Amino acid sequence: MNYQPHDRRNRMRTMPRRSALTVLELLVAIGASGMLAALLLPAIGSARESARRVQCVNHQHQIGVALHAHHNSHSRLPAGWTYDSEGFSAYGWAVALLPMLEREALARQIDVRRSVAAAPHERARLTSLEMMLCPSDIADPTFILYEDTDLLSTGVQPNPSTSQNAVSCMPLELPTANYLGVFGTIEPDDMIPAPIGDGTFLENHATRFRDLTRGLTNTIVVGERTMAQAPSTWFGVVLSGEDAAARVVGSMLEGLNNSVADECDFSSRHPGGANFLWGDGHVTFVSEDVDLDLYHLWPKLR
Repeated sequence: MNYQPHDRRNRMRTMPRRSALTVLELLVAIGASGMLAALLLPAIGSARESARRVQCVNHQHQIGVALHAHHNSHSRLPAGWTYDSEGFSAYGWAVALLPMLEREALARQIDVRRSVAAAPHERARLTSLEMMLCPSDIADPTFILYEDTDLLSTGVQPNPSTSQNAVSCMPLELPTANYLGVFGTIEPDDMIPAPIGDGTFLENHATRFRDLTRGLTNTIVVGERTMAQAPSTWFGVVLSGEDAAARVVGSMLEGLNNSVADECDFSSRHPGGANFLWGDGHVTFVSEDVDLDLYHLWPKLR
């Protein structure tokens, strides 16, 4: 059968056309997707940080519950740090809370009469505790504590009974922590022995709730600090270590997230401030723009 030219044209008109994107349409689609992503990603990041901040609050709340349980059992809070029997290492306040934080097995592995650096404590030195870490911080589970060469060059020893073993164990790997007991408004590592702090967690001294004469609701007892400012630990330190006391306690000196702050100061990766635990167990977010006079008042016992 022969087709006429006009029949062929009519047949082509009835055939379905193939659909395809032009280059212009493709560029428009890519541009729209990019704009949508630019709008959504900050919202997603903000939602994730909000969730991390809530988790940080929950961690500090658990610590608050443990502190109250310890006080109920012993009629006092743990000391900020306490020496071993030989006097060249010290255990941080969080060690005494392990049974209250459901880490009884770990607590049984720690003999506070022996050095933090003792071989039987190797497992504890490598144990990272989730409730002692802020999920917003960027940190490895452990860090290396080096000896304080400036301290040793002065001939000052951490304790009169300190032996050469205190130096020979350095450097020392320790588990990280973001939550520090509040030493007060002065530096805990300015001298050896430490100066008398005006906060809750002091050297070889156990504070009682009745000592917080400004009231539990008006006294900050625990704050957070980023590992970038000063790696800290829940476990303990060798006293000849660099900034040893500042690894287990912190001070409220120059404000939050301050670029000129001392290593003892508190800080966080939460935008605009940091979380703090108060004596009565509640946790609040404190703005980095807080008035310094007010900020200096909160940690003081009197």
